[in-house]
Amino acid sequence: MTTSNQAQQAPPYQAVLFDLDGVLVDSEMLANRVWVELLAQHGLTISHADFLSRSVGLSLGALYLRLESEFGWTRPEGFEALSDAALSASFASVEQVPGALQTLEALTRAGLPFAVASNSRRDRLDLKLQVAGLSGAVQHTFDPAQVGGRGKPLPDLYEYAARQIGADIGRCLVIEDSPTGVQAGAAAGATVWGLLGGEHVHGALGEQLLAAGAERLVHSHAELVTALGLPPAPVTSLPSGR
Repeated sequence: MTTSNQAQQAPPYQAVLFDLDGVLVDSEMLANRVWVELLAQHGLTISHADFLSRSVGLSLGALYLRLESEFGWTRPEGFEALSDAALSASFASVEQVPGALQTLEALTRAGLPFAVASNSRRDRLDLKLQVAGLSGAVQHTFDPAQVGGRGKPLPDLYEYAARQIGADIGRCLVIEDSPTGVQAGAAAGATVWGLLGGEHVHGALGEQLLAAGAERLVHSHAELVTALGLPPAPVTSLPSGR
C-alpha cells in the first residue's frame, strides 16, 4: 500500500509519457464492440473478452497478424474500409478516462512536461483527443508513422517522444494500460506504471502489466496525481451572493 510519505518521495521524473487508448480516452470497449460485431459478420466468432485480451495495445497490422496466426482468419476484400468507417463513427462518442484532464492540468501547473505516444493512427489519435475534450491540454502527440511504423511493443515510439520533448528516456515515467505498451516503455528504459482506470480493465490485467515490466499500479487518475506528488487544483472562491 502506498503511504503519503511514499507519494511525497516520488522520483524526480523529467517528463511523463502517456499511452492514449485506455489511459486518457476510454476507447477500448468502443473499439471492442465494433470489432466483435464486424468479425462475426465476416466469418470469425469471438467473445468480447477474448478479443479484448488479444487486441489491447496492438497496432492494426499486429492485430491482423494475430487473428491470422491464432484463428486462421484473414480479412476479406473491403473489410478495412468497413472497419475504418465503423470505428470512426464509434469514436465520435468517446469520453476521457475519468480524471484524465485533471491529471494533465496538474502536470501543466507543476511545469512537468508530458506527451502522448500511441499506436493509434494519426487521424484517430487527433479525433479521440478532440472528442474527449483533451486536445487543448495536450501539446505533443506521437504515432508509429513518425518512427517508420515501429510501434509498440518496440521501444522506438517512446524513445522518439522523449527526444522530441527534450527529456532523457531513462528519467521518464510511462503510463500504460496494456502489456504491449508496458513492454515498449520498459524496453526504452523508462519507468513504467500501469493505470487501471478504463472501462476495459479486468481482474487479471494488473498482474499482466506487472509481469510485462510495470513497476507499480495505480487505479485512477486521482491516485496517479497523488503518487506523483502533484499539488491539487487551486480552489476558486465563489461569490458570496450578496
